[in-house]
Amino acid sequence: MKNLFLSICAAAVLVSCGAMSGSSASKVGKSQPSLANTKWTLADHVKGKIPTLNIEGEKLNGNAGCNNYFGTVKLDASNGAFSAGQMGSTRMMCDNMSVEKNFMDMVGKANKYVVSGNTLELYQDNLLLLKFNKSE
Repeated sequence: MKNLFLSICAAAVLVSCGAMSGSSASKVGKSQPSLANTKWTLADHVKGKIPTLNIEGEKLNGNAGCNNYFGTVKLDASNGAFSAGQMGSTRMMCDNMSVEKNFMDMVGKANKYVVSGNTLELYQDNLLLLKFNKSE
């Protein structure tokens, strides 16, 4: 689990540094495709269960690496606004609970989203927090 935590943090830093100079960064705050009824998997290759994000209407859920989580989400495709709220999760004990806490914190801090093809990026203002690939 320590490797999962380090992988998520390192990937978030690396992706945010590299992506901000790319075309995705120029799309932050602009019109985006709807996220209604979509499923996403964390793009980083991590050891163990890969975190997921599922959006169904105004609800979100998924797995944060060990525990399942749920909450509400407010989306505005006209400007790419993203706001997760009322987050909760199951309470199984895992080797390193800080991994899940950090993942949940990043989802909670995200206020913008960008969709590029089959990729979803969650941002806090212009800082890339998480990158996901579309799931079937």
